[in-house]
Amino acid sequence: MQSGFVYELGFDERTKMIPEVFQVGGKFWRGNLHTHSNRSDGLLDPSEVCRRYQAEGYDFLALTDHFVGLFDYPITDTLPYRNDVFTTILGAELHSGAMQNGELWHVLAVGLPSDFARSNSPHFLPIEDQETAQEIAKRARDAGAFVAIAHPQWSGMTLADARTIGSAHAVEIYNHRSAVACERPDGTAILDLLLTEGRQLTAIATDDAHFTEPDHFGGWVMVKAKENSPDALLQALKNGHFYSSEGPELHHIELDKNQIFISSSAISTVIIQAKGSATLALRGASMTQAKIQLAQVSQSEWIRVTVKDAAGRRAWSNPIWRK
Repeated sequence: MQSGFVYELGFDERTKMIPEVFQVGGKFWRGNLHTHSNRSDGLLDPSEVCRRYQAEGYDFLALTDHFVGLFDYPITDTLPYRNDVFTTILGAELHSGAMQNGELWHVLAVGLPSDFARSNSPHFLPIEDQETAQEIAKRARDAGAFVAIAHPQWSGMTLADARTIGSAHAVEIYNHRSAVACERPDGTAILDLLLTEGRQLTAIATDDAHFTEPDHFGGWVMVKAKENSPDALLQALKNGHFYSSEGPELHHIELDKNQIFISSSAISTVIIQAKGSATLALRGASMTQAKIQLAQVSQSEWIRVTVKDAAGRRAWSNPIWRK
C-alpha cells in the first residue's frame, strides 16, 4: 500500500456496499456533541466556550450542561453565538435513575427543545420517585433529540445497564475528558457487545469539555450534511451520516462479502473489529488507501473500521451491517 496507488477493487457487485455517509450529498462538518459551561460545572461562560470552539476550526457545538436542580435544570441558550460559519445545537446531559453500581445515570441528549420538561433530579445522587434512565432517554428521543449513552467506562457501566437504554442512537466510543482525567475514555466494549446482540447503534467521539483541565479539542464527529444548520446536522446524526475522530480523516469505505477498501488521510494502522475476538489489522507508513480481505471476520453480521495515524490519533467508522 502506498499513497497515490489506486487498487483494482474487483468487488462482487451482488454484495458490494458503500456506507450511506460516503454516498449522500453534502460535506463534512466538524462538531463536538458533549460540552459544559458555567451554567453547570464548567469553567467558562457559554459565549467563551462557543468562541473557542469556533476559533479552533469547529463548525458546530452542542453545549450539554448537567440537567439537574443544583444548576436549575439548564438547557443553555447558545442561539446568540450562531453566525454565518458556526452553529449550535441545544442539548443537555440528563441524569435520572441509578445504575447497578448505585450511581446516577448520565445520558447525552443533543437537539432538545428549550422547554424540555424538568426531571426530578435535584443533584448527582439517585433518589426515589424519579424517572428511570430509560424513561428520560425515551422522553428526550420523543422530543426530537439524538440520544447517546455517555462515557460507559468512566461510569462503571455494565452491559446490563446499557441494555436498558433502548432509546439510544449511539454510544460514546471516546470521551476526551475521561482520557485526560482518569484514563477511562472507552466505550468500545459496551458498544461491541450491544452490536452483537443486534442493537443498531452508532459511535460518537466527544470532548466532555469543562475547561478545568486540558479536556477540550480532543475528540469530535464529522457529520455529512448539505448545510451547517442545526436541523440538517441533527437529522444526519440520527441517520448515522458521520464518523468520529481524534485527527485522521475517513474519505471513503467500500466493501463486499470478501474485502474492504478504505481511503483516508495519512495513517499507520487500519483495524477491522467484529463480534467476539474477531479482528484484522494492517500496518504501514503514511498510508492513504487500504484493501483488506475479510475472511477472518466473515461470521460477523457487523464490522467497524478504526484507523490510527503516526501520532496514535484515531478515527472510527460507524458500525457497518453486512449484507
